Amino acid sequence: ELLKIKNGPGAVAQACNPSTLGGQDGRITRNILKTIALGQMLSLCICGTAITSQYLAERYKVNTPMLQSFINYCLLFLIYTVMLAFRSGSDNLLVILKRKWWKYILLGLADVEANYMIVRAYQYTTLTSVQLLDCFGIPVLMALSWFILYARYRVIHFVAVAVCLLGVGTMVGADILAGREDNSGSDVLMGDILVLLGASLYAISNVCEEYIVKKLSRQEFLGMVGLFGTIISGIQLGLLKYQELLPILLKHVCCLGFLISMW
Repeated sequence: ELLKIKNGPGAVAQACNPSTLGGQDGRITRNILKTIALGQMLSLCICGTAITSQYLAERYKVNTPMLQSFINYCLLFLIYTVMLAFRSGSDNLLVILKRKWWKYILLGLADVEANYMIVRAYQYTTLTSVQLLDCFGIPVLMALSWFILYARYRVIHFVAVAVCLLGVGTMVGADILAGREDNSGSDVLMGDILVLLGASLYAISNVCEEYIVKKLSRQEFLGMVGLFGTIISGIQLGLLKYQELLPILLKHVCCLGFLISMW
């Protein structure tokens, strides 16, 4: 999940960027081999997350998309945000917050909701549909990179995007037709829409990530996403699951009060 938050599904589109395909002489460099290896590790981690999320949703009826994200952001907060807090100069946490707090709030919101929508979609649609429709983030990311990062692509890349969009449309249509047979067409369509929205938000997050990592630092991106991701996902978790969390909190508060009184 750390790799997923750090790279996202848009990492595939970044790998397609002509500026990252090789050295100046056109040969495959060590950095490219390292990128390919990390990309395979990323795909393996995302596959594991997808399978476990689908398994929990179907077998045990456990649908906790916000809780899953909240744990991830807490881990990022404990490591990278704390790291920024102990830095000095312009890389200090307070300095960054004074200058760019509202930008990171928007980035954190996009990243949190992307994770929430993707995991939530497993409740409505199939694992195959989620994984295939998740590729919709690639053309969205390429479009954003074209206008924001001034990336330029070749004709083959646009042909690949057209095929990707055609596959997305075909997959949505197939899900709707298959859902009508078992009277779950509206639920399947809802799952597909959640995946498409989540993939689009992932694309926004990935473009911001590439800019921050290249212009600023990787630690700043992960630290600020960890900070605002924890806050936003914590608030959303409390609002959506307050009925389930309230008895647990009351139980712990009562136990704490009892221990204090005994002490």
